[in-house]
Amino acid sequence: MIDLHCHILPGVDDGPDDLEGSLAMAREHVARGVRTVVATPHVSWDYRTTADEIAHAVDALGDALREEGIPLTVLPGAEVALTRAVDLTREELAALTLAGGRWLLLEAPIAVDAPGLEGMIGMVQGRGVRVLLAHPERCAGFHGDPELLGRLVRGGCLGQVTASALTGAFGRTVEAAARRYVELGWVHVASSDSHDAVGRAPGLDGPVVAAGYEALAGWLTDAVPTALLAGDPPPERPAFTARRAKRRFGFRR
Repeated sequence: MIDLHCHILPGVDDGPDDLEGSLAMAREHVARGVRTVVATPHVSWDYRTTADEIAHAVDALGDALREEGIPLTVLPGAEVALTRAVDLTREELAALTLAGGRWLLLEAPIAVDAPGLEGMIGMVQGRGVRVLLAHPERCAGFHGDPELLGRLVRGGCLGQVTASALTGAFGRTVEAAARRYVELGWVHVASSDSHDAVGRAPGLDGPVVAAGYEALAGWLTDAVPTALLAGDPPPERPAFTARRAKRRFGFRR
């Protein structure tokens, strides 16, 4: 499997503080069947991480993984806050894409319903990158406008769900949104968004299968991530029948 959203670099953002923490995360990834991760440290007004800093940190971690014999490939990327992305140039955004490709992992504001969200995302798209939206199930702007993600997907964006959100790691409201987005076809990638080896730990297909989406697990965690890293369009989603949603999740199919 391939994890396109992971805070594995040491001492860069709110991920592990040191190399030992990064190596512990890497071991967890491998134990859970992940062969490649894209390191996506925050690029925001709080974390003004640069593409050069990310590249150097990825190289250093790769050297350490080889020395430790841990069979995990780490590629450069970033999780770029929307409010920061609109202030970056075309060249700066291109330097922060997933593995230097065409796709940018873009984070909408989580805690606030930012006005003009759709227009701001359009501005970023207009600067020559394709947008993979990080965990929309956790963002207030998407909760306030239930059809927003669908419109953005029809406009060329893809959606990335945090796998553990599907099994309630972020509460029932987020779980309900995550499941709804999967079942409506607005999610294309499941990632861990892991920050450490224990509390926000790696894990991809386990939560997806536990949530009842086993038929989509390989597509969400391997087929689509592989295509995005290769610069190809996402493969067609497998045939899928959603299980009946429980009333407590707060939505109907």
